[in-house]
Amino acid sequence: MIRKLLTVILILAAAGLGYFYGLQQIQKSVAAPLSPDIHMYTSPHGGCTEAVVEQLSKAQSNVLVQAYSFTSEPIAKALMDAHKRGVHVEVILDKSQRTEKYSEADFIAHAGIRTLIDAKHAIAHNKIMVIDGDTVITGSFNFTKAAEEHNAENLLVIEHSVLVEQYTKNWHVHEGHSEGYGGR
Repeated sequence: MIRKLLTVILILAAAGLGYFYGLQQIQKSVAAPLSPDIHMYTSPHGGCTEAVVEQLSKAQSNVLVQAYSFTSEPIAKALMDAHKRGVHVEVILDKSQRTEKYSEADFIAHAGIRTLIDAKHAIAHNKIMVIDGDTVITGSFNFTKAAEEHNAENLLVIEHSVLVEQYTKNWHVHEGHSEGYGGR
């Protein structure tokens, strides 16, 4: 278990160094997974949004989301579709999403998805999804149209029980100090 965790940490460090030194030639998902349980995507136009939507389309029981900025219509629609299929979806957003002009916070809140605002921190900069207790989506990728089309960002889709457990615990810590958001 520790060996897998160290492998994940090394892969994350390598991915970060690659960006630091400008190695952004990868425009789509790495042709083969980085390991049987890790896939990497980059932007702009590297399939990050599609990867998130694909993972959400496979969700069967629950989805936990933390997002700093959330303006992606395809991702919001995928969350709503999962909710309509009976998947339990909960979202924690940064306080800026209360007033952000193009935020999808209102859309998901009005769709009946439990939406919370984390106002405890200067910014709640997490960008994660935990899906069905076995997959974590994380990286610098904001759930926004700009992140997919204009920014240099990265996204990892990880199936790793220890990381899933840690991200789930962290999500619940933030849930504990967040406040409900019913939309405008």
